[in-house]
Amino acid sequence: MTAASAVDLRNVTLAYGSFIAVKDVSLSIRKGEFVTLLGPSGCGKTTILRSIAGLVQPTGGEIDVAGRRIDNIPIHKRNIGLVFQNYALFPHKSVFDNIAFGLKYRNVEKSQIAQKVKRALDMVRLPGVEKKLPSEMSGGQQQRIALARAIVIEPDVLLLDEPLSALDANLREEMRTELKIIQREVGITTIFVTHDQEEALAMSDRIVVMNKGEIEQMGSPEEVYRRPESRFVASFLGQSNLLPGRITAIEDGQATLRLDNGAQLKAAAPETAKADKGVTAVVRAQKVTIGAAGTGSNAIPGKIVSASYLGGTAAYFLDAGGVRLQAISTIDDRVWREGEAVSVSIMPADVLLLDETGRRLH
Repeated sequence: MTAASAVDLRNVTLAYGSFIAVKDVSLSIRKGEFVTLLGPSGCGKTTILRSIAGLVQPTGGEIDVAGRRIDNIPIHKRNIGLVFQNYALFPHKSVFDNIAFGLKYRNVEKSQIAQKVKRALDMVRLPGVEKKLPSEMSGGQQQRIALARAIVIEPDVLLLDEPLSALDANLREEMRTELKIIQREVGITTIFVTHDQEEALAMSDRIVVMNKGEIEQMGSPEEVYRRPESRFVASFLGQSNLLPGRITAIEDGQATLRLDNGAQLKAAAPETAKADKGVTAVVRAQKVTIGAAGTGSNAIPGKIVSASYLGGTAAYFLDAGGVRLQAISTIDDRVWREGEAVSVSIMPADVLLLDETGRRLH
């Protein structure tokens, strides 16, 4: 463990019989960092969180928190804050008693308990609700109470297991902003588990993308979104067009691709790109520009196959010379309609290339 790290996982593996849920995962998290474990159901993200909490025991590797190894000590001796998907509040206990539960378990003096509970409620912006029952509070307020209960014990690390998934869409967006603000103000090291890519992008200092029990890629939200290292990351995070083809020529730092349907596409050529090699071109839906037919200097004729109005944006499927493309465009003055003839533009700098194994060319 380095001096600045708060959590270290070294070669952590967890197996259930012959099924390996987590395979040889190593990860270091800095003090005060907000790290999200992102991936589909069954990818191992929740298993890692439960391993740190002490709810499951790794079959291999080591976990360090705040400079001490914890994978070999019982759950009640780990100074961990945990917020579950369903909040797990005691329905018959007041808000005060819910938040104070961990403090009483730790034999904190009564006078200090009252001060700490009040301070925790102030942190989550719910002062003066100590006497209420959870049933008297909204879903967003209950989520804050669960968060206050987790942070009141001043844990070494805060673990959040999809805590926003039970909220409706508007409240969920509001709470993810609020949760990030609270985390920053408190300065607590946080590990957040979600399958929601928008949450991960909006809240994280770093995202760890998981697939089949292993780490596919980790980095800042911008790095992971703009420079996916694999086909899986490109397809899981954001809306991407994956276009198989072959490099026919490389000239002046630019590769010419012939796609499988015969269409041509220009791409920025990485150093390892070679002519006559099979590749997959990755183009984010937001990087597909739609214009009126016959316009644009780098335009391909196309037709709108389907259009979905999304408020400030619209999502389209297009046929561009036999290539099926998805585009997401900001709505300025109009929404393109199904069947309209358009021009489709993709800038070479916006095309990322994967090799035949599905890994990014560098």
